[in-house]
Amino acid sequence: MSLATLLTLADSRLPIGGHVHSGGVEEAITSGLLRDVPTVELYLRRRIRTSGLVAASLAAAVCAETLTPARAELEADARTPSPSARTASRAQGRGLLRLAKQVWPQAQWSGLGTRPHLSTVFGVVGAESGASPEEIAGVVVYTTMTGAATAAQRLLALDPAAVAACTIRLAAVCDQTARQATKGLAALSDPLQDVLAERHLLRDMPLFAS
Repeated sequence: MSLATLLTLADSRLPIGGHVHSGGVEEAITSGLLRDVPTVELYLRRRIRTSGLVAASLAAAVCAETLTPARAELEADARTPSPSARTASRAQGRGLLRLAKQVWPQAQWSGLGTRPHLSTVFGVVGAESGASPEEIAGVVVYTTMTGAATAAQRLLALDPAAVAACTIRLAAVCDQTARQATKGLAALSDPLQDVLAERHLLRDMPLFAS
């Protein structure tokens, strides 16, 4: 895969709906868990190591064609206890699928259905675009981190430079997690993020969809 394509897939401006999902950050702020850059950094590190690793391992396996998209959907459901988190993943997966159909129209997308998990679509996109499993895993881990970081910056009115520095400090963790994701399917969850996702459903007029 060309570097430009890889960077485009990791760009927050990618029109897949990621800008309306906070990755649990909105509810974490409401619950008093996130207050400043240090607490945001701890949350991002935890998110990378849990939901980021799981999604990246699924995408890497699909990209390597050791896991079929149909099986990946089942594995993603099994690893996402929160119904709300599953809905968020499928909403973004639908957005990425819509984009992918325009970029790679020759590919066979019909087997993914209409609302596949984001990790599944990223895996197929990786295979179609010639990315390595580690490269597509890196994209998934990076976007898992930056989506939440951007939401925290907006909601807490944090200094953008301080948040950017935070994500740079976590670069080594992202790289390590992407490499780990290629070793096999990760089977873990984060109860905190599951609880935050479900609580978010009960909020009146939330600013983010998740």
